[in-house]
This record gives sequence, structure tokens and C-alpha cells, in this order.
Amino acid sequence: MPIAVGSKAPDFTLKSKTADGLKDVKLSDYAGKKVVVLFFPLAYTGVCTQEMCDQTAGLGDYEKLGATVLAISVDSPFAQEAWAKANAIKITLLSDLNKTVTKAYDVLFPMLAGVGDTSARAAFVVGADGVITYAEQTPTPKDLPNFAAIKAVLAK
Repeated sequence: MPIAVGSKAPDFTLKSKTADGLKDVKLSDYAGKKVVVLFFPLAYTGVCTQEMCDQTAGLGDYEKLGATVLAISVDSPFAQEAWAKANAIKITLLSDLNKTVTKAYDVLFPMLAGVGDTSARAAFVVGADGVITYAEQTPTPKDLPNFAAIKAVLAK
């Protein structure tokens, strides 16, 4: 089960690959702002690609609701960058290669397709106060989070 609504969101510092090289991204850098944190299993997979492309297309909706979207997987930042370029993904992708953040949010998916542990597909809304206001882990990696519910929480 993912960490509960009402919990303080665990802070993290993860790497993101940008045109300028590797960049540290900290959740605490967004203090005072709403953040949607999406965990996804693996780049270059069908459901993950569709999810990130759909969310990229809807980034304007999140901006209107005053939220930033961060997406986390256990892929390397270099694989994430290549995948993002190939699919025009504009969401900030963060590498949790060591699975520390995945474990902190309690969304580890053991032995996905028999190849190893990954992040489960999950979504969290972190309020401006750093407290989780929405938490969801999907029943299977093929299921998508309830994005309508996420946007409803952001709109409150």
C-alpha cells in the first residue's frame, strides 16, 4: 500500500537528464506549490509511453490547477532522456535507479514480468504544505491512475 493521505511527503533528490547534463531535482524545491508525483514501471513500454504522452498533452490542465508534474521510474536518466525525445514527452522524468524513493513511497513492484523490481504505477498529489492529499497505486501495472480524481483534488 502506498503511503497514506495526510502523511508528510518524503523529500527526495533525484537525477533528471536535461540538455545541460544531469540535474538534481528535489521535491523540497517545490515547497509552497502543488506537485503531482507519478511513479511508472519502465520507459519504452506501451502503457508507460501512453501514460506519459497523454499527461504531456494535458500539462496545461495541471498548470491551470497550479501544479507541477514529476514522473519517477527506476530507469537511468539517460534511458529516460532518449525515451522522452523519441516520444515528445515533456514531463520532468526522474531516475530512481536505486529504488530509494520508490521504497519511501511504498510503491515497489516486485519482479515485474520476471525481470526485476520496479516502481509500481502510482500517483500522489503533494499539497503546497508538503502533505499528501491524494495517493493511489493501481491494481496492476497495466492500469492507469484515476487522473480525473487527481485533477479534482488539485482543484480544491
